[in-house]
Amino acid sequence: MSELKMNNGLIIPSLSYGTWLINNRKVVSCVKYALNNGYSHIDTAQAYFNEKGVGKAIKESGIDRSKIFVTTKVAAEIKNYKGAKRSIEKSLKKLDCGYIDLLLIHCPQPWSRFRGPRRYFKENIEVWKAMEEAYKSGKVKAIGVSNFDVDDLKNIIDNCEIKPMVNQILLHIGNTPMDVVKFCQENDIVVEAYSPITHGAALKNESIKLMADKYHVSVPQLCIKYTLQLDTVSIPKASKEEHILSNTKLDFTISEEDMIELLKLNEIDYGSIAFWPIYKKKRA
Repeated sequence: MSELKMNNGLIIPSLSYGTWLINNRKVVSCVKYALNNGYSHIDTAQAYFNEKGVGKAIKESGIDRSKIFVTTKVAAEIKNYKGAKRSIEKSLKKLDCGYIDLLLIHCPQPWSRFRGPRRYFKENIEVWKAMEEAYKSGKVKAIGVSNFDVDDLKNIIDNCEIKPMVNQILLHIGNTPMDVVKFCQENDIVVEAYSPITHGAALKNESIKLMADKYHVSVPQLCIKYTLQLDTVSIPKASKEEHILSNTKLDFTISEEDMIELLKLNEIDYGSIAFWPIYKKKRA
């Protein structure tokens, strides 16, 4: 499996197993299967209510803890220093795996106010300071954010001691916010792509299906590869064993011409194609 380096020098696996909407009981068998079939990075969150199950799966997997990368997230509704400190301790207790490899602020705003006019800049600084303390103590090996726009990122960079190491965002064919991707990569912040299979919508898109057929791969495999070739961490979620396994079979390369065609499918950011040369240059 491929990997990326964070700005603190630590390595993050580029393929992560997502656990969103998998309950605390079911997630145990799913994570164990993923860990024993090619995944070393598991993504959870306080808001998924399955941290305890993820921790149990790690213990029962029989794999050395040092070989597993665990991401969790401070709930979006927690927007103060004390609350963040308590939440970090709760996650550590529920996971019960010694430490957290990557801790994220789940969202710059509470979900009920997501993308609303109030920006919570001061509150996110408070949460970040609690995360910085956890990082310095060794309880957390890396810290980052999720769903942050460029101005949210600048707020942390300009007002805090430690720069975010990761920004996990919604990124898939049809939604590739290249302004955020470009800013992160220019500032040495790893981008993670959640919901790379477009919440299943790609399965019904004829253009994507034709492209997948061209490479003799499934639509989910094409979607995951698309995000990986943008130099992001891809976080597909699956609960069926055959899908968990299939999502690791990525031994093919999407041509630059086809990457451009897939970028053209982006309905939100038509400027995506303008930034393609930075990837071409990076791989040259």
